[in-house]
Amino acid sequence: MALTDVRSLSRPIHLALVRTAHLRRLPLFQWSVAVAAFVVAFGLRYGLNDQLPVGFPYLTFFPAVILTTFFAGLYPGIAVAVASGLASWYFFIPPFHTFSLVGGAPLALAFYIAIVSVDIFLLHWMHLSVDRLGREREKAEGYARQRDLLFQELQHRVSNNLAVVSSMLSAQSRALEGEAGQAALVQASARIGLISKIQRQLHDPSRQSLDLAPYLRQLGPDLMEASGADHIAYAVNAEPLDVPAALAVPLGLIATELISNAIEHGFAHSRAGTLSVTLRQRGDGEVVLTVADDGPGWPEGYEAGRSRNLGMRIVLSLTQQIGGSFAFRNEAGAVSELRFRLPDPA
Repeated sequence: MALTDVRSLSRPIHLALVRTAHLRRLPLFQWSVAVAAFVVAFGLRYGLNDQLPVGFPYLTFFPAVILTTFFAGLYPGIAVAVASGLASWYFFIPPFHTFSLVGGAPLALAFYIAIVSVDIFLLHWMHLSVDRLGREREKAEGYARQRDLLFQELQHRVSNNLAVVSSMLSAQSRALEGEAGQAALVQASARIGLISKIQRQLHDPSRQSLDLAPYLRQLGPDLMEASGADHIAYAVNAEPLDVPAALAVPLGLIATELISNAIEHGFAHSRAGTLSVTLRQRGDGEVVLTVADDGPGWPEGYEAGRSRNLGMRIVLSLTQQIGGSFAFRNEAGAVSELRFRLPDPA
């Protein structure tokens, strides 16, 4: 019987086979079932002997063989089949109390042997199939555990390597002369550190998504601390939103660039103010991420597509990568707005 045949069994039978599999390996249970089944079957047949016409010697023994094989396994089933056949032959097939074969006795005995053989064979085949299915399930679970461990180790190593690269860039920036070079390396270090942080948050293979709301709440203070911008107030109004791993890194980088840009240009020269981040999902499923500051706003005639700023080029490139749209405007300061949609669940 193939595995698909076992799965096609009625659910109660399949569950019974699975739940009694460990009992069939206990000799005391096996032979206790066998003895009990034979005694009950013989007692019932003996008690019904006066009520039954001649020709039903195996009436109660067939269920005993089937139930014993089902619950106790192959050898107890065979033992009950043999004992039942001999008891029927001796007590209930004429001439009674003898093992002589006369008349239709050989045909009845042959019929009994054929029926119980088929029953035992089919039930044993079912047992083998269920046991094989159990072994394959255990093997699959072992492979899954091994995959998860390897995945976690890979994510851990990637995160550590990124953290090392970030630290090297940060150390190198301190050795450079000139603010432009230092700023470039600091920004590169921050971006790599961000990717490392997201990788750590996604190291669990059973949780291949990231809640963007708490991430945004922590991102601003981290960036302001790295920039020494303790003069800025940070406000977040974000709805809980789980984004898949494929979107987590690009969205994290976009948010980092927009917040960093606001810190650098909206609050230059230690200007105090408020930086606001909003995340909401509209009724049509579109997600809107807004970063706003109350600074001087975008320069007149500014075009993001022609900007030579690396951060803005990263924003535009990643926006295109996730199939979103980016816009900016002045509204009591600079406002940046990213719109995107979450992928449809598989």
